[in-house]
Amino acid sequence: MRGLCLVVPAGLALALWRRPDRRTAGAVLLSFLTAFVAIGLANKVAMAAGWWRYTVADGLFLGIPLDLWLGWAVLWGPVPLLLRRRLPIWTVLLACGWLDLLFMPRLDSLAQLNHHWLYGELLALLLGVPPALLLGRWTIDQRQLTGRVLLQLFTFTGLALWLLPSAVMARGDGSWSHLVDDPLWRSSTVVQLMALAAVPALSAMTEFASRGRGTPYPWDPPSDLVTTGPYAYVANPMQISAVLVLALLAVGTHSWSLAAATVGAVAFSCFVADPHERTDLANRLGQQWLAYDAEVKPWRFRRTPYAAEPAALYLSDTCIICRQTRALVECTNPRDLTIRAAEGYTVAGLRRALYVGPDDLHASGLAAVARGLEHSGPGWAYLGWSIRLPVVRPMLQLLVDGMGGGPRQLPTAKET
Repeated sequence: MRGLCLVVPAGLALALWRRPDRRTAGAVLLSFLTAFVAIGLANKVAMAAGWWRYTVADGLFLGIPLDLWLGWAVLWGPVPLLLRRRLPIWTVLLACGWLDLLFMPRLDSLAQLNHHWLYGELLALLLGVPPALLLGRWTIDQRQLTGRVLLQLFTFTGLALWLLPSAVMARGDGSWSHLVDDPLWRSSTVVQLMALAAVPALSAMTEFASRGRGTPYPWDPPSDLVTTGPYAYVANPMQISAVLVLALLAVGTHSWSLAAATVGAVAFSCFVADPHERTDLANRLGQQWLAYDAEVKPWRFRRTPYAAEPAALYLSDTCIICRQTRALVECTNPRDLTIRAAEGYTVAGLRRALYVGPDDLHASGLAAVARGLEHSGPGWAYLGWSIRLPVVRPMLQLLVDGMGGGPRQLPTAKET
């Protein structure tokens, strides 16, 4: 089974032979990373459950032989994409499962299998093959935007918040066990602060998908410049969130090595990634990007939002909750936002608060109020980003509706 590592150079040779275009090459890399994270997770679960364990002492990362790990990731993701992208996923699953059923029992010198090892095999196949292939195919075909964003979130969260810290701590100091062994107040504080620090990144990913019709992945970027949401205040909210989360993770794991790696990540972003990204954006988007870049900086939040065009928030004058909401938004001194009576909205059928922004941006209900708060400075904007998160907003909207803030029929001009 050690020969599985030969899949890596074979995959590279296949890529050179097929000569994929830029988007396809990026999709193949993304497929590999997704499979790599999923296989690592499945192996950790299998070893914790006792389904198998590796008996070798050398070449391990997180207790898994690295050459096998890389071989599996190449075989389950890039190879099927490069050989024949349209192969049915069940066919790839059966082929990969058959190979493992054939070779896994021959790992006597490398791994010890429990009689329940097939559970681990099934888990690894389901976690690794479908997500890797689907993400690769969707990226090439530019389909299923929501699915691409969710799978990218899984992949890059696994890389940045699990594999990278694990690799750093394996060579330096710190341990994941500190998050469990430390006093509960300390660990819970670190975890909650990490969740708060992640809000700008999650909101930025949502903004990329909803406004730019793209993803954070450099080979699958938005087609349009995104200047709303967190991007109205800072040019790289995702990097800022990642750095803050890594710094907090260094505190939680007691790792000076991870803290040093966090500083290195900032340096890499400032001196390598940012210049390259800004050059690419200038070439793709031209004057629109240059105007934005002159006003919004990568690592410093603006006090007021960048706005290319003014926006309007429509709230009813005959609704007590709407009037109170209007007073709240007005006291935050929003910039480039006009608050108008919903009764004067020209299109019939308006039943909730409505936000109308640049480039035909519309939001209703609680999301409209959240958009309005994003005009009021970074503190209020952060609250708006938190409210608009995909899982949070529907739950809060249900709560508001239950408290009397649900949709209502506006009175006609005669009634008013």
